[in-house]
Amino acid sequence: MGVLVAERVKLIWVLLALQFCLAVFHIVSRLALNIGVSKVVYPVYRNLLALLLLSPLAYFFEKSQRPPLTISLLAQFFLLALVGITANQGFYLLGLYYASPTLAPAMQNSVPAITFVMASALRLEAVNATRRDGLAKILGTIACVGGATIIILYKGPPLLHLQMHQIEGYILAVDQASRNMQNWTCGCIYLLGNCLAWAAWMVFQASMLKKYPAKLTLTSFTCFFGVIQFLMIAAFVETDWERWKIQSAEELFTILYAGVVTSGIVVSVQTWCIQKSGPVFVAVFQPLQTFIVGVMAALIFGDQLYSGGVVGVILIVPGLYLVLWGKTNEKRFANSEETSVTKPLLSGESGAAPKDIP
Repeated sequence: MGVLVAERVKLIWVLLALQFCLAVFHIVSRLALNIGVSKVVYPVYRNLLALLLLSPLAYFFEKSQRPPLTISLLAQFFLLALVGITANQGFYLLGLYYASPTLAPAMQNSVPAITFVMASALRLEAVNATRRDGLAKILGTIACVGGATIIILYKGPPLLHLQMHQIEGYILAVDQASRNMQNWTCGCIYLLGNCLAWAAWMVFQASMLKKYPAKLTLTSFTCFFGVIQFLMIAAFVETDWERWKIQSAEELFTILYAGVVTSGIVVSVQTWCIQKSGPVFVAVFQPLQTFIVGVMAALIFGDQLYSGGVVGVILIVPGLYLVLWGKTNEKRFANSEETSVTKPLLSGESGAAPKDIP
């Protein structure tokens, strides 16, 4: 019992550290945009670093798991990258540029609900409104969508009247210039696009893993095609070679953090956590990221906290937990039904009367 408690405590501390690292990523990405890193160059370097980290591991550890490559599989890898990297990261950076970094993790709390809607529309997810788990998923989805809608349509008055001149440092000076260019509604719409792309990527990836179970190789191919796609975009929108040069230690730090920590270490740690506790337990900690980013953004950038965002989060977070609760109980119900069917069949074969089940 003591070993199990120690393992669970260790897992919780790892998950807390994971959410902190992800929260720092939102701040680092905003800092990268503020100091002038291109919205196209940043994801190119980020995914290139992730590719260099993951591809050797995929080559050596998944030799026996890789199915043979076909043109059809490569085309699906390309589409997976288009949704999961190019659209996902592109919308995220645009949303982060025009809106507050606090809104990014707040909106991303709605991803499980959006994934449920997409999976249900494609008939990959069962919906039974007559059971509590099905009703919880439906109500949770409505709450998440409603919260996201409020954030987009209603900014509201600021709750914390921070004096900008009281916060010192060059970060604030650079951030003030970009703050004047913000368009709150556009930023929220871009972040919603990020959530939609993220949810579509998870649905698509789940079906891809059934055909191609080598996870590291699949991720490596996704990063590879993501780099190619961003380079294609850069050929039209980022033709100034000066924008590709890393000109300061701050730029190098933001790119290394995004590529090595977020796309490399965090993904590996998150996979370990999911294997240890399941995806639902990991997702329960996600709202903590919103709180951490809110505090850090206020201290570093002097970001204001607006009432519309607070109301939206108040709806989204309980909605997230309702969807997760519904998913958990749905699995328990399915497992109990399977057990009740298989046990009598195993105990009463060849027409014999089934034995009593303890």
